[in-house]
Amino acid sequence: MNVYIAEFIGTALLLAMGSGVVANVVLNKTKGQNSGWMVITTAWALGVFIGVVVAGPHSGAHLNPAVSIGLAIVGEFGWEMVPGYILAQVLGAMFGAGISYLVYKDHFDVTDDPALKFAPFGTAPAIRKLSSNFTSEVIGTFVLIIVILYSTGPVIDDGQGTPIGLGSIGALPVAFLVWVIGLSLGGTTGYAINPARDLGPRIMHQLLPIKGKGTSDWSYSWVPIVGPVVGAALAASLFLLLGTGGVL
Repeated sequence: MNVYIAEFIGTALLLAMGSGVVANVVLNKTKGQNSGWMVITTAWALGVFIGVVVAGPHSGAHLNPAVSIGLAIVGEFGWEMVPGYILAQVLGAMFGAGISYLVYKDHFDVTDDPALKFAPFGTAPAIRKLSSNFTSEVIGTFVLIIVILYSTGPVIDDGQGTPIGLGSIGALPVAFLVWVIGLSLGGTTGYAINPARDLGPRIMHQLLPIKGKGTSDWSYSWVPIVGPVVGAALAASLFLLLGTGGVL
């Protein structure tokens, strides 16, 4: 499978599950309405598991621009491939969010609150203080990237000698990592920790003909984009500074 197609499919599966669980929990008249944060964080983690299982053998299953950038900073991913990966991830996230909208369209229609209609698409802070929200995204992504860098195996390539990332630590450990970040650090902003996860669905919210949808809150959108990139850069820089000479 082409690496970019793999990133598209893996990210689409991640967002179909992640956007879908939020819709199931917050929209009216669903079977899972009001089932809570544990359900949301668990399904997001298992969505990561699904995406990594499918994309991992082909692209390294970054599924996240922060991962691609972090790996490029430490020299384990070619910078020339970063734009293509990010584009595939954003488009995959858009497609996955679109799938969840199709599944839950009737429930969007019977939900009146615009904020609840937005929730399956983009993140929003519990307390809107941009400096704190930004810090939350930086820290959450730092944890994600530093654990990935210290836990993965040997470098893998595209079969022609071009590095596409470090060997997978396995889909289940990555899922547990995302799960604990959501449970521990995610209550402030909804833990985007992934620019594509927020940007792609936010674009879909803007484009889709959702009845009574309200604003897509573009004034906040830079936080879940810039925060994860900064967090990834800090994690990668620390990894290099410690001079491990490779993964532990």
